[in-house]
Amino acid sequence: MTEPVSSDIRNRPLVTQRHASGSAEALAEIRDHLDAIDRSMMVARFSPDGVFLGANTLFLNSFGYAIEEIAGAPHELVCPVKHHSGLSAHQDLWRVLRSGRPYSGLVERVARDGRAVWLEVTYAPTFDQTGQLLSILSISSDVSLRVERERSESKRLWQSLVVDETDSAVIVTDGQWRIVYVNAGFTRMFGYHLDEIHGRRPIALLVPHVKPAVIEEAISSANAGRPFRLEELTFAKDGQRFWNKMIINPVRDTHGLLVNTVSVVTDITEAKMHEVIHHKGLDALARETPVVQIMDMICQEVERISPEVVSSILSVDENGRMHALAAPSLPEKFSRALDGLVMGPASGSCGTSAFRGAEVVVTDIETDPLWVDFAQIALPLGLKACWSTPIISSKGHVVGTFAFYYREKREPDVFHRRLVDVCVNLCALALEREAARAEIQKLAFYDALTELPNRSLLLAKAEQAIAGAARDSTPLAVLFVDLDRFKQINDTLGHTVGDDVLRLAAQSLAQGRRSSDIIGRLAGDEFVLVLPQCDGNHAADIAEQIQINLSRPQRVGDVTHVLSASIGISLFPENGEDIETLLRRADIAMYEAKASQRGGFSFFSNEMNLRAQERLALEAALRQAIREKQLRLFYQPQIRLADGAIYGVEALARWHHPVLGEISPVRFIPLAEDCGLIGELGLWVLEEACRQMAAWRSRGIDVPVVAVNLSPTNFHNVDLPDIIADLLQRFALSPQQLTLEITENVLLDGNVGTLASIDDIRDLGVRLSMDDFGTGYSSLSYLRRLPVSELKLDKSFVRDLQHDQTARALSEAVIRIGESLQLVVVAEGVEDQAQLNLLKQQGFHVIQGFLLSRPLAAPALEAWLAKRQPLLEAMSVGSF
Repeated sequence: MTEPVSSDIRNRPLVTQRHASGSAEALAEIRDHLDAIDRSMMVARFSPDGVFLGANTLFLNSFGYAIEEIAGAPHELVCPVKHHSGLSAHQDLWRVLRSGRPYSGLVERVARDGRAVWLEVTYAPTFDQTGQLLSILSISSDVSLRVERERSESKRLWQSLVVDETDSAVIVTDGQWRIVYVNAGFTRMFGYHLDEIHGRRPIALLVPHVKPAVIEEAISSANAGRPFRLEELTFAKDGQRFWNKMIINPVRDTHGLLVNTVSVVTDITEAKMHEVIHHKGLDALARETPVVQIMDMICQEVERISPEVVSSILSVDENGRMHALAAPSLPEKFSRALDGLVMGPASGSCGTSAFRGAEVVVTDIETDPLWVDFAQIALPLGLKACWSTPIISSKGHVVGTFAFYYREKREPDVFHRRLVDVCVNLCALALEREAARAEIQKLAFYDALTELPNRSLLLAKAEQAIAGAARDSTPLAVLFVDLDRFKQINDTLGHTVGDDVLRLAAQSLAQGRRSSDIIGRLAGDEFVLVLPQCDGNHAADIAEQIQINLSRPQRVGDVTHVLSASIGISLFPENGEDIETLLRRADIAMYEAKASQRGGFSFFSNEMNLRAQERLALEAALRQAIREKQLRLFYQPQIRLADGAIYGVEALARWHHPVLGEISPVRFIPLAEDCGLIGELGLWVLEEACRQMAAWRSRGIDVPVVAVNLSPTNFHNVDLPDIIADLLQRFALSPQQLTLEITENVLLDGNVGTLASIDDIRDLGVRLSMDDFGTGYSSLSYLRRLPVSELKLDKSFVRDLQHDQTARALSEAVIRIGESLQLVVVAEGVEDQAQLNLLKQQGFHVIQGFLLSRPLAAPALEAWLAKRQPLLEAMSVGSF
């Protein structure tokens, strides 16, 4: 049982027996000290385990307890409840005290009525004579007033540094939602001071257009003790607008009645603009919405947010011309008036902004010099001011403008600028995406060289045109255009010149075309025109006009070109009802035109289709014949007129098909040229002729020289001189036993490699003969510098010698040219004695033709050579 305690520490022995044996004066002095402590300090005594043993009157009064109430009670009686929930600090204190060590510090205690009592306290352990812990003496002073004063100052400082310095606005209202406090952030944001708005309701002040239902919901939430969140466009004192987020926190009393609200208002203008405009725009971009619709959406959102503005977006093309993209609140005629406007230093707000790459603010359209040429289209619409901002791509190029028009003379405010900052970035992104999409479409559907539709787009557009023609029962024509001799230009002058020629051809084809006409490039030098509402007569007129346009001299690099094309025409619906059929048949007609006369045009017919099918079959058969060496060489002899001796033979290819029979060279040689087999055919003829010459020499048959025709394609082969040298060596032939016949097309070849090959062949000792001399235009200019040893008068001149004075004059000129240049001149195509006599009179050196012999197989030629001596003896040289 606990020993009885007293409320007065003097009733307890506070000194040891040693002190009691001192003088009376010393004891009196100690009592005086104790009395002073008792009057000024709160004193309590505890057992070692923390139970109250006693306390003085000042302690009891401060805490509101009687001595009977605390005697025997634990120390926790005066500790705050929070200490009870976590006793570690209390246990640590008594662990220190029981170890005999004192403790001093500021502690929080609690009075009987729940008041916080702050003490500056010292806990001092006391010991008996043996040194055992007797009790714990607590001596403290009440410093609650000082602590509260410090806390108030801290709160005031917190308000000053945190609440007033925050960028957010803080509003405190009473229970009737009337403003009683605003912080400095509120004044900075909205411009109001407390004395101006004290007693007003914040929602009605800042959000005057808010719906009543929103106010009712806010009151309901506050009365229920729930915070209420609101995002609205708010208005400042000077009319400026901000998007703000308002969080209204209710404060209720112990009975649940609303006594205050504390609202925090945060500016979310940038975020809200991004949410409303940017997010919508990005979503539209992700859904591949057309750029015009995106721009229209941006303008509509801007005008919803700021009804006082009229917005407009223009794009700028690569030529600096402006084009209307969106202006939902402007009349169509206004946008049409601006469409095609060239940006410049005085081109209204938008044209000038695009030109400068900087914003242009015009506060008075009527008087501003930038609007001199355009004010008349804006003023009647009530537009008095305009602010235009350039839309700049990620590469720094101006790609458009974003304009705000005002119905009053004014400048843009801060809200407008923030709005435009969001919009122009989105507009730039949309325009760049549109440009990228257009470029991808161009790469996918347009020919990069000529910028004409490629095959894919051409076919798609053609099908649409044919569908329209079928629906309306109107005619349609397809023209297949193939440039003449383009391969020669490309091979001889290089691909760069060839590309320039193709571009020129594309431009010529586009001249005079209607917007409904479709022009495309299939491949290489092949172009197609699809002409709606075009019958046969109109198609013929257009084909003739194309030829005229192409025939105008065009200078490419250092060379002037006169182009021509062969054109095939097919008609809808007579020749086909789909584009593939019409194209195929126009292609057939083009080949017919090229075969009959280059530079002309031809309409498709069933006969052409049959010939085209035959041609395809013949081409396949020719490939097989060359590959499997099914061709043969025939040889036509050439005789010297001076003595009737054999001059040489010309090797001529012949083709006997096992099913089709004999196929004329007039058919298969052009076919080989068209399908790219002529080079391979020429090399086979060259090798076979050399092999036959070697065989004749080994058997002692006197054939002085064999002449082989090579095409221009063979001379484009840089290895040709080496091939010839190898053949001569392999068959043990001298170079003088081989003559290469070349046409004027080879000599006109501007390719440096071709001329180098000719020089290398001449250096081998192989003779060169110019075949078909007199039929071209530039032979004379080339003869003086090209290493030819022989001229061959074309058979067309020989055929007309008897009946055409001009032919005789020309043949006379040829022989004179040959003699002056010391060249052998061969007349080919001699078929009768009259022609022979005239050629002898003119002094020709060598003849070749049916009068002597048709081309013969090698065994037949050998028989002919064996008979030639008796023939010569029967005919005098003079008569021959």
